[in-house]
Order: sequence, then C-alpha cells, then structure tokens
Amino acid sequence: MEPIRISVIIVSYNVRFFLEQCLQSVYRAGKGIPLEVFVVDNNSVDGSCMMVKEQFPEVRLIENRVNVGFSKANNQAMSLAIGEFQLILNPDTVVEEDSFRKILDFMDHHPEAGALGVKMIDGKGNFLPESKRALPTPEVSFYKIFGLSALFPRSKKFGQYHLGYLDKDQIHQVDILPGAFMFIRSKVLNIIGYFDETFFMYGEDIDLSHRIIQAGFVNYYFPETTIIHYKGESTKKGSLNYVMVFYQAMIIFATKHFSKNNARWYSLIIRIAIYLRAAMSMIRRLFKRFALPIADALLSFLGFILINPWWEAYKFGDDGSHPPEFLRIFVPAYILSWLTGVYFSGGYDSPVRLKRIAGGMLYGTAVILVLYSLLPEELRFSRALILLGAAWTLGLMVLVRAALHLVKMPGFQLDLGQKKRTIIVGNPQEAQRVGSLIIETGQKVLVAGLVSPTEEVPPRGNYIGSVDHLKEIIRINRINEIIFCAKDVSTNQIIRHMLSLSTLQTDYKIAPASADAIIGSNSVNTAGDLYVIPINSIGEPHNRRIKRLFDLFTALIILALSPILMWFCLPKPWKLVISCLAVLVGARSWIGYAPEGVVPGYHLPPIKKGILAPNQPAAPSPETWLDINLHYARDYRISRDLGILLRQFSAIGR
Repeated sequence: MEPIRISVIIVSYNVRFFLEQCLQSVYRAGKGIPLEVFVVDNNSVDGSCMMVKEQFPEVRLIENRVNVGFSKANNQAMSLAIGEFQLILNPDTVVEEDSFRKILDFMDHHPEAGALGVKMIDGKGNFLPESKRALPTPEVSFYKIFGLSALFPRSKKFGQYHLGYLDKDQIHQVDILPGAFMFIRSKVLNIIGYFDETFFMYGEDIDLSHRIIQAGFVNYYFPETTIIHYKGESTKKGSLNYVMVFYQAMIIFATKHFSKNNARWYSLIIRIAIYLRAAMSMIRRLFKRFALPIADALLSFLGFILINPWWEAYKFGDDGSHPPEFLRIFVPAYILSWLTGVYFSGGYDSPVRLKRIAGGMLYGTAVILVLYSLLPEELRFSRALILLGAAWTLGLMVLVRAALHLVKMPGFQLDLGQKKRTIIVGNPQEAQRVGSLIIETGQKVLVAGLVSPTEEVPPRGNYIGSVDHLKEIIRINRINEIIFCAKDVSTNQIIRHMLSLSTLQTDYKIAPASADAIIGSNSVNTAGDLYVIPINSIGEPHNRRIKRLFDLFTALIILALSPILMWFCLPKPWKLVISCLAVLVGARSWIGYAPEGVVPGYHLPPIKKGILAPNQPAAPSPETWLDINLHYARDYRISRDLGILLRQFSAIGR
C-alpha cells in the first residue's frame, strides 16, 4: 500500500449541499493519488453527517456534539492525519481535477516551501484578493481598516494587506495564506504545532502562516490552479457579529506576536474600528428597516395636508373645517393602520411585490372603516377622505418603489414576474434531470436552451449551441444565468469559462451529479444561492408575521373567554391560561411541527415549538409524521392553523 500523500481536512457547519459538492470535487482531484479525507462536523442540524455517511462512506467523519470552533475541529483531524501533506479546505469550495497534482509537483520541487495557497475566485468568477495577504502589522491594518487599501489597491504602501501590487497570475512568496485552502507540509506541522485553539474562528490561518515563516519555511501563492470559493457560506461576513469576532481574533494575534507597544497601538486601532463598524452597521440597519415606512408615512401625511383643504372647501364651503385633532390624531392613526397592513402583508419584503402592498392597504382601509363605523357621530369626519387618502398613499407607494427599482437600489427591486433566462450546459440525460429539478423548485426560471459540453451538438433536445460559443449564446439569447452539469463538465472547464466570462452580467451555478440542489453564489458578500425543492413556505417572512399575528390574536380572544372555557370545556383549566401566556410572550406557537416528524437530514424551516401539532394520522409511522411536517411547512395557510386549533382545542387543557 502506497503511503498517504494528502490528508484533506474539511470542517463543516450546516452547509450540506456545498459540502457534498466539495467532496465530489476532492475525489475527482484525488484520482490516482493516495489520500485520506476527514470531515469534522461542528454539530450541524441540516443532515450533513447523514449525507456523508450515505454518499461518502470512505470519509473519516468526526461528529462533534457542540460547535468547538474552526481551530479545535481542524486539530481533531490533524492529530489523526498520516499524509505527507495536510490540506485545510473549506466546505464551500470546489477544486479543479488537476489541482492536487499541480500543488504536489510544486511542493516536491520546492523543499523550502512550508505551505501553499492557490488562486481563488468567487461564484461569479471574480478574483478573491484574500488569496494572498501580507502580515497584518499595525500599519498594514490601519490602511485596511480605514479604507486606504481599497482606494489604492495597487499601491506598495497602502495596498499591502492584499498585496494588490503583486500580479495575481504569478507565483509569489507571501506572508499569509487563507484558511479556505492551506496546503501544509506535515513535517512543518510537527515542528510548529497545529492551529492555536485560542482562536475560535478567524485569525487562526494568519497565526499558523506566520509561525511557518518564523520556523524558517516559505509560504507560496500558487495561481497555476484555481478553486471556486463560495465565500460567505459558512459565515455571514457582512454581519456585526463577524466584525466583532474577526477583530477580536486580530487582537489575540497582536498580543501573541507583536511587541507590547505595537500590540497596544494595534488593539487601539482595532477597538476604534469595531466602534465605527458597529455604529455604521446600526445606522445602515435602522435605515434599511425604517427609511421606507417613514417615507411612506410622510408622503401619506403630505397627501392629507394637500387634500384636506380642498375637501373642506367642497364639503363645508366657507362655513367650517375639520377640528385640529383630525390631522394631529386621526390621520396618523389612519397611516399607522395602512402601514401595519402593508407590513403584515409582506409589502416591505424583498423583492417588492406590488400585489402585497395593495393587499395591505386594503386590509388597513377595512380596519379603519370598521372602527370608523363604531365611533360617535362627531368623530366621523369623512369616509370619502379616508378612501382618497388610501388611494393617494397607495399611488405614492407604487411610484416610490418604481423609482427605486429604476435606479437599481439594492433590496428594492420590483418582482415583475419576469423569469430568469437560463441555459444548462450538459449532455441530454443530465441536462434533462437538472431542468426537471428547476421545475420542482418552483423558481421563476425560463430555460432558454441547452448547451453541449463538447463541440458536437446533439441533434435532439433543445440544444442551441456548444460550450465553445458561450459568449455569443449569452449575448444573442439575453442569458442571465448559466448552470453547469458537474457530471458532464469538469471543474477545470467550469472555472475556465467563469474566468473568461467574468466581465458579463451573468450568474453561474453548478448542479452536482445526482444531487437535489443547484449551487451558486452571486456575490462575495452574500450567502450564495441554492435551488432546492422548496419546503420553506412557512419560513417566508410575511408568513412568519401572519403566523405570529394569528397566535397573538387568538391567544387574546381565548384568554378573554377563559372564565367560560376553563370550567366547561377543559379537564385541566389552568393549562389554558399557561398556554395563552406562553403564546403571548412568544415562547410557544399554537401550532408547531409534530415532534415525531422532526427527522435528522430534513431541514425544515425553523418555527416556535407548538402547543398543538398537525393532525395525527390513524396509524403513525416515522415516514407519515415526516410527510405531515413537510406538508405543513410547504403549504402553510393561516386557515390550516385555525382548523387545527379548533379541532384539537380540548387538547390544550389535558
């Protein structure tokens, strides 16, 4: 038996589909090379471990019952690895078929090399600058944190953090290698040790890279092979939590490796950066959440200021007007009702759906008119004015959103029902499977045609050309997205095409062989895109709000009627009050999943634990319970919750 050359170590956390694709690419790249593969799972709940056991039984799987962090999880496998080299690899990556042979050949011819990193691109084909980095000294970090490196990326002084002045297509000696792909000589690890577990997440790759250099070895940036890194899959890098954790890791690094004086200055810079980023994040979040509703409210109020004098002149002539309370109290109440209706209808969700806005305005107006009819005569100012105000508010809401759509404001794009024009690159059988999967997902996608992965175009099927003419196919057919069938197109080819087409406004996705998912990532800052068979109707924001509103409304009604219900309907009446209070404070929901149907490997949208569950089958079985939960999640309706509550009401008091 040949000695193991490469020990591949992947730490995974809730990225099942990306992990599956990553492992497939690893085994393709490892063909003919003695290697072992470790997957260390940090207590995922999305069925990752089940997938590994079923599809990759040769993988050495380590299942942690808690999230022990990146460093400790890697060390668990590194201590067991016997390969000549150890490859630390992110689960949201795809390696080329010849990646392992190329990096082995380079390391064999460069004995001074302690570790190696490669060229990385994101899911849109753009080069990731963190493929090569300098040591983050206080000076280098200052330029990065305060934006000078972004303003002057190719400057030898200001652009040191990502070494922007070095050619990304040339081999270079560098200080820091990315933890997404670190190819390390095992004998070096025997000298310097493994990852420092003081770093829970982030910074451990910087620390290990620096220790390799301190031990007298060289770190190389090796761009002769390229990997796709769906950056952001395992973590949300735009979040404030990421900023806090990452910068705290930098402080740990500075304290460990810099002089006391430099570490003090470094910590000061970092803390200033944290406060600035926290303030900016809070302002951005508040603006994103409240700017549009505030604008709607102000424009609506402006409408009443303009309409009211005209209406008063029409209704009263010169003999009267509405009292001041009308504009001060009643108009704000109208506006609040409309905005609440729009909010609960999903009118403030992205993408913007005008139908939801109109529905929310209708609900809000209905509530106003019902309450209006209950008011004393002297407080009933004008139904017509309410309807005019509603029409004005709806019209301006539509105009504002249309304007934001036209200027392409992020997060405010209108859902016009247009389908994304997509082509599938693959042979007939696999392309047909992927096309069927797209239909099952329910995505708004129009498959404009199929593209042959070879020069020969099949005579049958909806083929519109070969992969060698992708640029012309995209231009002529106005293509928005390309899906590559991994079974028929090698990763080398996929990456080559992504790089050659990266200047086009085209998205890319990869369909792993036999998987029920199509994987992509359209931005370095997003969590990526997945086309999967949808079971997330209940997870949609407007459905979650409606479910919560239903819980609150029914809990209040039941609580009000509890003196009657407790003594005449329920065997344990005190449980009714306890249940109502639990629902009101948000600890429980009236209806949740059946516990017997929560099966590992099936990722259901998270909801509150229910006091009641969907209807019990006559002959329960694990499969039946799972089907019930899937059906409840996929096709959520408020009427279904009401029906379950009414049918099982007596169960609340048992």
